[in-house]
Amino acid sequence: MSGWRRFLEDLGFLRRVSSFHLWWEEPPSEPVVAVSVTLEVVEAPSIDRLYFWAVQASFTDGTKSFGGAHLGLQWNPAHPDSRAVNWGGYPELGQWSAVMDGSASPLPSKPSDPNTRDFSWQPGVPYRLRISRSDIGWRGEVDDTVSGEGHLIRDLLVPGDRLTSAVMWSEVFAPCDAPSAMVRWTRPEWETTSGSVTSPTRVRATFPASGDCPNTEVGVDASGVWQRTNTRRTHRDGDVLVLPA
Repeated sequence: MSGWRRFLEDLGFLRRVSSFHLWWEEPPSEPVVAVSVTLEVVEAPSIDRLYFWAVQASFTDGTKSFGGAHLGLQWNPAHPDSRAVNWGGYPELGQWSAVMDGSASPLPSKPSDPNTRDFSWQPGVPYRLRISRSDIGWRGEVDDTVSGEGHLIRDLLVPGDRLTSAVMWSEVFAPCDAPSAMVRWTRPEWETTSGSVTSPTRVRATFPASGDCPNTEVGVDASGVWQRTNTRRTHRDGDVLVLPA
C-alpha cells in the first residue's frame, strides 16, 4: 500500500475519493474464521484513475483488535492493462503509513508494491474472494469461477483467531462525472470454527458524506447486490437491503 499511496499522492488522486459500503448484517454467534464473496466487474472503468472493489474484515482474538484488511480487484493505471489485485491492511484505523507485514506474493508487481500485484482480471467474469486463517496469519485468495484457476495472493502476518465486521466496498479515485462503472457482489458467506457456512440475508449501505460523490448508488437484482458510480442515487445512508435468496 505504501507504493500505491505514493502513486496516488503524486497524481493528486487522494484529494478526490468516493467510497461506499455494504456491511454484512447479523453475523453468526460462533467465531468466524473465513469470509468469502464473489465479485464481478459488470462495467469496467474507462479512464486512468484508480478504482478499488474489495471485501474487508477485521482481526481479533475476541477481546483485542489487530486491525483490518481488504482483498479485492483494482483498476489501477500503475499495473499492466490497469488490472491488479490487492491484499493488505492497517493495524489501526487511520494509521495509513503502518501497513501490515505479509509473506511474499507469488504474483508479480510492476511497481513492486507488496500489497498490490499484477492480476489480469476480466469484466464479466465472477471472481471468488476469500479471507481465511492460515498457519502464519491470514490468507487472501482469488479464484476465477469460469476457468477454475485459483490464485494465492499472500498471507498477512497478523495475530487473532477470528474475523469481524465484514463489509464489501467500492473506493473510487475519479471525478464524479466520470463514465459509470459497476460491480456486482454475490454469495457472501461466513465460515465458523465448527465448519458451519452461513450467509447474511441483509446488508447495510453507507455513503460517507465528507468529500464523496453524491451520485454513487447500490441496489439488489436477481443475482446479488451491486454498486455503481455516476448514476442517480435513490438509497440513503444506513438503508438496509435484503439479499436475494
